Amino acid sequence: MNRILNSRTFKTTAIAAAVIGVVGVAQAREQIRIVGSSTVYPFASYVTEEFGAVTQNPTPVIESTGSGGGIRLFCNGVGEGTPDISNASRRIKASEFERCEENGVTDVTEVKIGSDGIVFAQSSENEAMDLTLEQLFLAVAAQVPVDGELVDNPYTNWSDIDSSLPDREISIYGPPTTSGTRDAFEELAMEVPSEEMEVYGGEGYTDIRSDGVYIDAGENDNLIVQRLSEDIDAFGIFGYSFLVENPDTLVASSIGGVEPESEAISAGEYPIARSLWFYVKNQHAEEVPPLYDYVDMFVSETMIGEGGYLMDLGLIPLPEAEREQTREKVADRAKLQLSDLQ
Repeated sequence: MNRILNSRTFKTTAIAAAVIGVVGVAQAREQIRIVGSSTVYPFASYVTEEFGAVTQNPTPVIESTGSGGGIRLFCNGVGEGTPDISNASRRIKASEFERCEENGVTDVTEVKIGSDGIVFAQSSENEAMDLTLEQLFLAVAAQVPVDGELVDNPYTNWSDIDSSLPDREISIYGPPTTSGTRDAFEELAMEVPSEEMEVYGGEGYTDIRSDGVYIDAGENDNLIVQRLSEDIDAFGIFGYSFLVENPDTLVASSIGGVEPESEAISAGEYPIARSLWFYVKNQHAEEVPPLYDYVDMFVSETMIGEGGYLMDLGLIPLPEAEREQTREKVADRAKLQLSDLQ
């Protein structure tokens, strides 16, 4: 496999320093600046390193800020000091795009690169658990229905939820509110069980608990993985690619009897799966000439196709027809419209 893949150690500190050190108009225009999702970060980092190695262009600088943080920076305006691309592990919101337009960011191409599962995993020193979506909800929700009433979550041990689960304290490391992974998790896993809807006044979703059971572990999913090796009783919430990268130290829970595996995620069988994206600021294309060379490399079959390099990092490829649609949008520099998001 490719030399970069074999030596895959992402130097977050060095990259962050490089971002801080970008000064001067010439350097800013020579290098692509990328921000955004920690889930997309490993894939984008691979492409940036390959881009710097096989072309005459400088290696782009990339910063893991979380999806929400990246989109906020991306939408701050046009010109020096604003990023060219924002990676996202969920689609940009209509309200975010409206802010983009208010700040003059009016020509954006939306690029879907693949699919990803959200993993609920623990140290491999434990036996794997099979959870239903309802059990996961009852572990994470701020409020739960008990005897027909809505109460603050009283569950402290897994066995409190179901006697078949381990008599073990519930402790979960997860992403912060700025993370696309958290947004997607809330949408996919925090829906109130249908039979309890009346207790919630018809509302479909509830908040994640804030009583210390759910621990905000920051934007860097690698830190969650490290925490699980130290706190073997805890669980973590992160993207599937981090499970692929740590097969000897992590074991994932199946959800509703479905393991978080590539085929199940691609087929839509795994319940907690989402799409991955990045957004291109077309208004920077002339001032940052390498911009679309990088984008073309990212969406090439070599990267995002079946058997592509990014599959080895955990990216779940889109169906072939959808990959072609992605490349057509990139070639046409298709302009995202607010109506597309509503």
